[in-house]
Amino acid sequence: MRAIAGTDQLFVTTLPDPEPEPTDVVIDVVAAGVNRADLLQRAGHYPPPPGAVDTLGLEVSGRISAVGRHVSDWSIGDEVCALLAGGGYAEKVAVPAVQVLPKPLGVDLISAAALPEVACTVASNLFDTAHLDNGELLLIHGGSSGIGTHATQVAHALGIRVAVTARTPDKLARCQDLGADILIDYSTEDFVQVVRDSGGADVILDIMGAAYLERNVKALRTGGRLVIIGMQGGIKAELPIGTLLSKRATVHGTMLRSRPVEGVGSKAEVVASTRRVTWPLIDEGRVRPIVDSTFPLDDVEAAHARLDSGGAIGKVLLTMG
Repeated sequence: MRAIAGTDQLFVTTLPDPEPEPTDVVIDVVAAGVNRADLLQRAGHYPPPPGAVDTLGLEVSGRISAVGRHVSDWSIGDEVCALLAGGGYAEKVAVPAVQVLPKPLGVDLISAAALPEVACTVASNLFDTAHLDNGELLLIHGGSSGIGTHATQVAHALGIRVAVTARTPDKLARCQDLGADILIDYSTEDFVQVVRDSGGADVILDIMGAAYLERNVKALRTGGRLVIIGMQGGIKAELPIGTLLSKRATVHGTMLRSRPVEGVGSKAEVVASTRRVTWPLIDEGRVRPIVDSTFPLDDVEAAHARLDSGGAIGKVLLTMG
């Protein structure tokens, strides 16, 4: 099969077709999502977890072409998408069956590749971790990103007020179209003050890490929950413990890729929760994948450049056809 190999300089190579373990399925890949984790791995900063292949790619869509002998929930020919620990930039990938999701109704198979990573990230962090509830205020940093566009739609569909930060008027306008109530241009506005003027955030979904830590805590209301899922703004900062205590607030840090396949806090739990919480909203058309652009596998450099430019709204995808 053809797959992407290499780190700094990416290239297409030929690898043996994967064989399913007893609890795996093999997916003939139609499309793969491009994520910032791929860019970090390419730069040598985010190695795959032990046992995972070093081929890039954390999510795919396609058709099942083989099933392990202990798999009963999936059949050859099923159209699916899947969350991976790696290996998605390839024509075929083996994945634990518990990490597979059915292609949602009304979503084409290519666009389905835009869903697994963002949907699992949003469901696990906003609902399983932060217990976001109807009527609360959610602040999303990077509202026009793949995660941001998905989180905005899900929260809006569930009756949650949404505030987003983004850099340009066109990005903010797209966020508003998707259901955002409060639009914050972080290049000209202080998100802390804007959110405080609205009563403070009940939950903050943060991709920045260190750069926003103190300001995020200030933006929380009493009982608020800060969930950090990225480190684009650095890895070390001082935590204003006094403010945190006075607000009876909490800070959570989570990562998806390094979770075990099964057990407490596993990918299996996350995928099951995502299917329960989010998939009905997608099937009903209340949430849809937001695809910025697609590139053929041979143009992986251009796909990475598009994501790295910061100009994408929604997901960047690679197609195998």
